[in-house]
Amino acid sequence: MIVVVLICAVLLASAATLAVVRAEKGPSMLDRTIALDVFTTTLVGTIALEAAWSRRTETIPILVVLSLVGFVGSVTIARFASVEPEGEGRIRTREEIAAEEAERIAAEEAEHAKGIDPEHGAGHEPDELHEAEDAAAPEVDGSTGPEEARS
Repeated sequence: MIVVVLICAVLLASAATLAVVRAEKGPSMLDRTIALDVFTTTLVGTIALEAAWSRRTETIPILVVLSLVGFVGSVTIARFASVEPEGEGRIRTREEIAAEEAERIAAEEAEHAKGIDPEHGAGHEPDELHEAEDAAAPEVDGSTGPEEARS
């Protein structure tokens, strides 16, 4: 068991050393972020190795918290480092919104003007469909519903 713990400790120490070197040299922010994430992971591994060696379970909450901090930190940095498409993050003016809405309505009207809507009209012309619906509609006799018919 001692040999396994020593080998693991040497590997974790070398990983932590290489991660610190990469964090110091960079050259980019993402390189530093990955290096710090690797360092956090090696720190979690070191604490887990110590907990396994000493057979203590009190360090498990520390492992969980450290893992969560590393995860949230990486996700936060990745979120702010991502490149947004041009115009995605800005607030549009009322004129731009109105122009986009008019364009959307024009596209819908052009689609409706084609006359055939296979999804909703079953391939019928719009006028034929409405005539068929009107012919199938029941006559309204002024009652408010099935409650009055029962009484």
